[in-house]
Amino acid sequence: MSDWAMPKDALLEKPASAAQVSISKIFALNTKPSAIQSLTLSSASGTIFANRCNARLDKMLWDDALLDAQKVIELEPSSHVGYHLKHMALHGAQRYIEAIVAFQMMLAKLASAHSMQLRKLRDKFISPSEAERIIRKSIDIQLYAAPLRLLNTNTGLLCDREAQISAFKMTTEYKQLLLSIMMHADLPMDHIADAVATYFRYVMLSHRWGENEPLLHEIQDKIVYRLNSASLTKLQSFCKVARRAGFNWAWVDTCCIDQNNHVELQKSLNSTFAWYHHSALTVVYLSDVSPSSKSGALAKSAWNTRGWTVPEFLASKVIRFYQQDWTLYLNDVSPNHKESVEIMHELEDVTGIDAHALVAFQPGMRDAREKLQWVSTRVTTVPEDIAYSLFGIFGIQLPILYGENAHNALGRLLQEIVARSGDITALDWIGQPSEFNSCLPADITSYAAPPCALPYLSEDEIQTAVSSLRHTVTIDEASKFYNQLANISYPRFSNCRLRLPCIIFPVTEVRRRTGAAQETLFTYGVRADGLCDLVITTEQTLVQFSRARPTRQTFLLALPWDRRLLELPDFADDAESLGGWSGPESLDSSPGEEELADSESYSQALRLIARLGQPFGAFLLAQQRSGEYKRIASDHDIIAQVKDVASVHSTTDIKTLEIL
Repeated sequence: MSDWAMPKDALLEKPASAAQVSISKIFALNTKPSAIQSLTLSSASGTIFANRCNARLDKMLWDDALLDAQKVIELEPSSHVGYHLKHMALHGAQRYIEAIVAFQMMLAKLASAHSMQLRKLRDKFISPSEAERIIRKSIDIQLYAAPLRLLNTNTGLLCDREAQISAFKMTTEYKQLLLSIMMHADLPMDHIADAVATYFRYVMLSHRWGENEPLLHEIQDKIVYRLNSASLTKLQSFCKVARRAGFNWAWVDTCCIDQNNHVELQKSLNSTFAWYHHSALTVVYLSDVSPSSKSGALAKSAWNTRGWTVPEFLASKVIRFYQQDWTLYLNDVSPNHKESVEIMHELEDVTGIDAHALVAFQPGMRDAREKLQWVSTRVTTVPEDIAYSLFGIFGIQLPILYGENAHNALGRLLQEIVARSGDITALDWIGQPSEFNSCLPADITSYAAPPCALPYLSEDEIQTAVSSLRHTVTIDEASKFYNQLANISYPRFSNCRLRLPCIIFPVTEVRRRTGAAQETLFTYGVRADGLCDLVITTEQTLVQFSRARPTRQTFLLALPWDRRLLELPDFADDAESLGGWSGPESLDSSPGEEELADSESYSQALRLIARLGQPFGAFLLAQQRSGEYKRIASDHDIIAQVKDVASVHSTTDIKTLEIL
C-alpha cells in the first residue's frame, strides 16, 4: 500500500478520531512530571499541597489535584509552581482553554521571578502566540496542495481556507497540540506536521455529473445536511461516507469551485490532478450500478465513458467504489480497491490501461501516444474539457480558455507535448486535420486506432542486412549519413507552427484512380523518388501531375525523423546523450582500440540504414505559396518503403520543414 493509504480500520464504520490517535504520542509528554514542580516553596503548607497535588496528578484525580493547585496559588501567589500544577490538572481534565490561561500565568511568574535560575527556566517554554505561529506555518504547508474550498463533514458547511483553519482551532486536537508545543520547545516539527496533516486529510469524489447538480451558490453558508432537495442526495451521502470513514473534509467538483470566478476556475482545473493525488481517499460513485451487482457491472458503468474520470482515477492512490445505494462494489470492504486484483482486472479490460499504470501511475510525457489512446473514446459535456482533463496526466499546466473550441484546446495540448518532449508519436493518427495545425488531429477520437503495426526486423535479420550492406556502403558514407541524422535538431512547435525534421522524398507523379473513389473520398496513385509506388485515399482533391506534365506546387512524402532509430538512450531521459553517434576520442587509444571503435560505429550506422529500408509511416505534404507545408490527411496510414536500401544514404534528403 502507498504511503498515502490509511490503516485498514480507518475506513470502517466511525473509528476513534484518527487525529487523536496520531497526536496522542505527542501529548503524552504533557503528563510527565516536570522539574519545576520539585522546586522548594517558601511555606511548608504550600509544599504540602504541591506534593499532594503531584500525587493526585499521578492518579489522574484531576478535580482533586485542581483544588490543591488552587491552594498553592493562594498560599504562594508570586510563585509559578501553583499555576504549573493548575495547568497540569486542567490539561488532564481536558479543559484546554483554561489550561492555556494557567500556563500563560506560569510564564509570567517565571519571567518576573527574582531568581536568575527561575528566569532562565522561562526560556524552556514557548508562548501561546509563538506556538500558534509554528502551527500556522505547518498548516500553510499542508494546505498548499489542498483544494481551495472543502466541505466540513462534521458541520455540513462549505469552508474556504481560513474557515478550515478556524474549525481546526476549535478542536481538541488543536488545543492539545498548542499546549504540547508550549511545554516542549524541542518538539520535533515532523510530529507537528503529522498532527496537522491528520486533521486536514480530505476525501475526493469521482462521479458522472447528473442533472441539476448543486453549485457553489446553492450551498454556500448553508448546512448541506439540512437542505431538502433531491439534487443534494448524492452530495449529502458522500459527506456522510467521508465522515464515517473518519475524515473531516470532502471535495466535490460541482459545488467546491466558483464556476463564475475565472481565476479560481483556472487554478482549480490546473490543480485537480494534484488534489486527487494528495487526497487520503477518492470515492468513486457509480450511480448506474445497482446494489449487489456482480463483477462486470463496473465495466458497463457510464463512469467509464467520461473524460475527467480518467485522471481522477489515475491520480488517486486510494480508491473505493460505491454502488447506487452507497454500498461498496462487490461488497469489497478492503481499504483500497486499487489492491483488489478482481476490480483492477475489470478496469484494465474496459479501459485498455495496463494494470501497473492503473495502480501506480506517474504523470509525464512518456508514452504520449498510448495515453492519448486511453481517452480517445471518452466524452465531456464541454468540448474543450477533453483536452483540459489531460493536462495533469501529462504533467503540464496551460491556460484554461473556455470558448476557444476543441480544435484549439487539443492543439495547444499536443503542441506542448511535442515542444517539451520531442516525442512525435502524437503525430500518428487517422482522421480529420485540425485547424490548429495540419499535423494534428481535429478530434481525440483520431487516436482510437492503435499505431500502425509495421514489420519489425529481428536481430538476426538486422545482422543479415548489415552484412550485406558492408559490401555496398563504405565506412565514410555510413558515418556521414549517421552523423547527419544524429545531429539534426529536435522537433519544435510554437505558435501553431511545427518545425519537423524529416527524411524527404519528392513526389514526381499524382494520378487519380477512376472507379476506386467513394462518395467523399478520392484515391490517387503516387510516385516519389526513391520509393515504391503507393496508393493514397483522401477527402482532398489533389492536383494531378507527372514528370511529363509537372505542377508548380511541390509535394513531398516525408518520414518524420524518430531519434529512437539511432538506438541511443531514451532522449526523454537524457537528451544530452544524443549529441553524436560515436564515443569521445582518446589521444591515448591504441590503433587496435581505434579500429574496434570504428568497427562498432560502422555497424551502428549500417543498422540504422537497414531499419530505414523497412516500411514506414509517411506524411504526404503539400507546399503552400508562402513556402511552408501542410499535411494531407488520409483515411488510413500511408505506408511507404524505399526501393533500394543500399542507396538510402545517398538518395535521401534530410530537412527540417515548417508545417502549418
